[in-house]
Amino acid sequence: MRQAGRYMKSYQLLCERYPKFRERSENVDLVVEISLQPWKVFKPDGVILFSDILTPLPGMNIPFDIVKGKGPVIYDPLRTAAAVNEVREFVPEEWVPYVGQALNLLRQEVKNEAAVLGFVGAPFTLASYCVEGGSSKNFTMIKKLAFSEPAILHNLLQKFTTSMANYIKYQADNGAQAVQIFDSWATELSPADFEEFSLPYLKQIVDSVRETHPDLPLILYASGSGGLLERLPLSGVDVVSLDWTVDMAEGRKRLGSNVAVQGNVDPGVLFGSKEFISKRIYDTVQKAGNVGHVLNLGHGIKVGTPEENVAHFFEVAKGIRY
Repeated sequence: MRQAGRYMKSYQLLCERYPKFRERSENVDLVVEISLQPWKVFKPDGVILFSDILTPLPGMNIPFDIVKGKGPVIYDPLRTAAAVNEVREFVPEEWVPYVGQALNLLRQEVKNEAAVLGFVGAPFTLASYCVEGGSSKNFTMIKKLAFSEPAILHNLLQKFTTSMANYIKYQADNGAQAVQIFDSWATELSPADFEEFSLPYLKQIVDSVRETHPDLPLILYASGSGGLLERLPLSGVDVVSLDWTVDMAEGRKRLGSNVAVQGNVDPGVLFGSKEFISKRIYDTVQKAGNVGHVLNLGHGIKVGTPEENVAHFFEVAKGIRY
């Protein structure tokens, strides 16, 4: 789940040389190097583009930065109709050519030994960052906008929808073999509000991508999604990624048989003994069944995770036979 090996010593050393996140994520050579670090060591089945869901924002006329210790900062939060009207449609070819170049190079590097994965942020999650001005605990600003001036928020959501559909297609055209959509903050919505402010836009993205890239697998991840689980497949995605707060067997039952699952080992498990890690892997795989399951963590791997335990995770996973 965690793009690249942020827990790896090799990545930490690189961060010392290039301390700013955007310095690392907007440089083709560094993006390729970082994306390949965990693959070269552990040989997982997927290589994830090193980037960020907010990378498209400058191309939409939304300045931002990622500040160490604070996270994303949107310098001028979008809270008025006038501010939203200034948001442009994202043209990836113009604004993030390094993403396309990096994906092409990754495909050349890994050949058919692993799938190259891209990702985008979902409209509601991107809007949350832009309205709140960064990360949030209470999501007061976006809910205020949603419930007092919903037309303004819908306008912003539509702009993100069109732009992210284009971004997925751009990533696919440049080598991404599957794309994950992160709707990290959708679970801050009630089911009724999810159906108004998130689900219709997810559906639009999926429908738009299906028109031009019908065979591109699309994955949807929303952390803490237990209360919305049955609604996630309604987006039309191929795979729903579960976090560890949902029992895999129950999640399978609730999602239905028409969608694959990804997940959902608790990242904290990797701090346990090798025997404990093995037990949790086998339990997850057994509950998921033998069709349509991508074994993964239920969220990003934690900084400080012992690399030998990560290696053990892959060793056990690769040894499983159905």
